[in-house]
Amino acid sequence: MPPPVDIVKVAIEWPGANAQLIEMDQKRALSSIIREVCDGWSLSGSEQFALRYADGPQLYITEQSRSEIKNGTILRLAISPARAARQLLERIQSHGIDARLEALKELAKLSADPTFAAEFINMEGIGTLARLVESGTHFGEMLAFTLTAFLELMDHGIVSWDLISLSFIKQIAGYVNQPMVDVSILQRSLAILESMVLNSHSLYHRVAQEITVGQLIGHLSNQEIQTYAIALINALFLKAPEDRRQEMASTLAQKHLRSIILNHVIRGNRPIKAEMAHQLYVLQVLTFNLLEERMMTKMDPNDQAQRDIIFELRRIAFDGENDPTGTEKRKAMYTKDYKMLGFTNHVNPAMDFTQTPPGMLALDNMLYLAKVHQDTYIRIVLENSSREDKHECPFGRCAIELTRMLCEILQVGELPNEGCNDYHPMFFTHDRAWEEFFCVCIQLLNKTWKEMRATAEDFNKVMQVVREQITRALAMKPSSLDQLKNKLRGLNYSEILRLRQSERMSQDDFQSPPIIELRERIQPEILELIKQQRLNRLCEGSCFRKLGNRRRQEKFWFCRLSLNHKVLHYGDLDESPQGEVPFELLSDKIPVSDIKSVVTGKDCPHMKEKSALKQNKEVLELAFSVLYDPDETLNFVAPNKYEYCIWTDGLCALLGREMGSDLTRSDLDTLISMEMKLRLLDLENITIPEAPPPVPKEPSSYNFTYNYS
Repeated sequence: MPPPVDIVKVAIEWPGANAQLIEMDQKRALSSIIREVCDGWSLSGSEQFALRYADGPQLYITEQSRSEIKNGTILRLAISPARAARQLLERIQSHGIDARLEALKELAKLSADPTFAAEFINMEGIGTLARLVESGTHFGEMLAFTLTAFLELMDHGIVSWDLISLSFIKQIAGYVNQPMVDVSILQRSLAILESMVLNSHSLYHRVAQEITVGQLIGHLSNQEIQTYAIALINALFLKAPEDRRQEMASTLAQKHLRSIILNHVIRGNRPIKAEMAHQLYVLQVLTFNLLEERMMTKMDPNDQAQRDIIFELRRIAFDGENDPTGTEKRKAMYTKDYKMLGFTNHVNPAMDFTQTPPGMLALDNMLYLAKVHQDTYIRIVLENSSREDKHECPFGRCAIELTRMLCEILQVGELPNEGCNDYHPMFFTHDRAWEEFFCVCIQLLNKTWKEMRATAEDFNKVMQVVREQITRALAMKPSSLDQLKNKLRGLNYSEILRLRQSERMSQDDFQSPPIIELRERIQPEILELIKQQRLNRLCEGSCFRKLGNRRRQEKFWFCRLSLNHKVLHYGDLDESPQGEVPFELLSDKIPVSDIKSVVTGKDCPHMKEKSALKQNKEVLELAFSVLYDPDETLNFVAPNKYEYCIWTDGLCALLGREMGSDLTRSDLDTLISMEMKLRLLDLENITIPEAPPPVPKEPSSYNFTYNYS
């Protein structure tokens, strides 16, 4: 007979004594259970004790968190959070240096526990730590542990960052500005400043006064603190007022931030970890967002300075350096010239730039091409303006539409997505990366137009092909603009048609009845193959991150399926693992027989409280939860879409339910198509021997046909 659902069997340890094995009744008050445990070891004052986990983060168990205790969990009897907070507060103010160091070390570890943190903060503990920092008497390890504890306590969100004093900010900024400071102190100081900027508008201004971008850039040569330094730069960039961002961008350019990141980070001798990839992605997004103002600015047809830019485009294309015929005479030809430049409005091309997006950004791109890549610009314009066969590519219209398309692809004006690591190394290889990207793409568009032998009626079709070429090339993550050109060269119109046909074949393949019958016969075998692959991946396991207020302070956890497919093992990790994690290191487990269902997205318990802000959309798409008896959940946020599909499909397969992800449908179509082609190829390669002389009234043994076309 199975034990009652409210009873969990646990072991409880106490230093110097044999462990107690008890059956914990979850309906019984926790204080009553602690009293009984204390009585077992003859300990008085049970109200001064509490239970903590013996493994992992060793968090305190409360009435709210006790439901997470599983059968077989090892617990530890410890002094209560309030008592621990009081003792540590006394010890960190003691005169003995060794005692104070040990107390701060223990405090740094305990501060991650929300129960302890609440007690310590209620005793004015954060103020005490702040005063220790402001005194300037702590150095080395003692200071590092103090800053760690402070950061962990503030991260719980119990105390507002606005209460931080100016002297504390100056002291922390001083550590960042000093040339020789211990790495651990620098890391924590940068993290504290980042949290100040992100969590308080008033503190942003104070931090911005104390820290210069140049000082932060100086830290990028140190691989131990690169991520922290870029994170603070991003925070200052993100929270800067609109009028300050362009100024800050100019300062970053003058300090050669891009080339330093390229040489010391992207091309450094260490692999780029997920957090660094995220910070590079955020910097890329914030940099491109500087284009938003021009993108949303309409051209004023009456503004002479803006009209002069269009005149300059015409002059470079048709007049060269000199205008021998005189300005007045040339004005009569402007309409013809603007038509040859490919503008929609030949009389007043300024009207072409009144739609936003892309607004004036398109004109900026065209002028950059005309001035920096003048030969390319003149060649594109002249070779199309001289054509008389209706196949001319309208440069002006194409440049405007291409600018709009690039803004959509790179999401100009959008906030960075939490958890996204999609940065492109090539954008860090040039000071004018956006403009150079446009120049590469406008040449691609002109080339594709010619390959398609397009006319004006085919404009939208050409733009669709160009979008596909660009997105496919970007997905290959070219490391430089030259490499992008090579990727695009391989993605000509013929190759796009081939890829489309191949993908279409994967989706609908052949529709003749024999092929449909063959497909239906193959499908169960392929589904079983995919199912086994998914389950094998679950057995290998995956690492997931726990979402917190600060990404860099998050912990990781690992989950994998037992080899007999009967138990899900999981547990916390200090850092992302390199490879498989042994079962022995995963302290928690869920019997598969207890799993009731798998839910995804907004149906997940840990997503229902999330806001619908832009940066949470991607997290929502990667979230799933395992619901198991009695009423427990194990919540996941997959690192990417692939892992999300693998795990949701694998869990469905484990429960005997249909695997319905896009990945499974794609794999199913691809594998079925491959298997069908192999089988049909076997039919094609059958060697039909010469039939013997026909025997009267006996049919030939090889008298069959098979239509596989």
